[in-house]
Amino acid sequence: MARINCEVTKCSHNKSGICYANCVDIVGNSAVKESQTCCGSFLNKLLYSELTNNVLSSSSCDCLKCSVETCTYNDNKLCSLEAIQVSGDSVEYYTQTSCSSFKHQ
Repeated sequence: MARINCEVTKCSHNKSGICYANCVDIVGNSAVKESQTCCGSFLNKLLYSELTNNVLSSSSCDCLKCSVETCTYNDNKLCSLEAIQVSGDSVEYYTQTSCSSFKHQ
């Protein structure tokens, strides 16, 4: 199973719904709901082309940082979940994405 499942089809790191970024950083410091989080690693495919050849690994992304201090799963700035879901419709900027796995403390 992939560590980061992604519905953001316009992201350069997305390959068939799986993230291939070297490392993903979920941001939203003091979020109280999912829509206040976002994927800081989003890169628009229209500007950056396809970036699914992970140079640090032979497979999908497995490094998941989390700076959302209010998330139950934040364990010293790393996500404690086995896998997360990143979502966003018609995304042009990283602020239009969200971590669907976010759970407020």
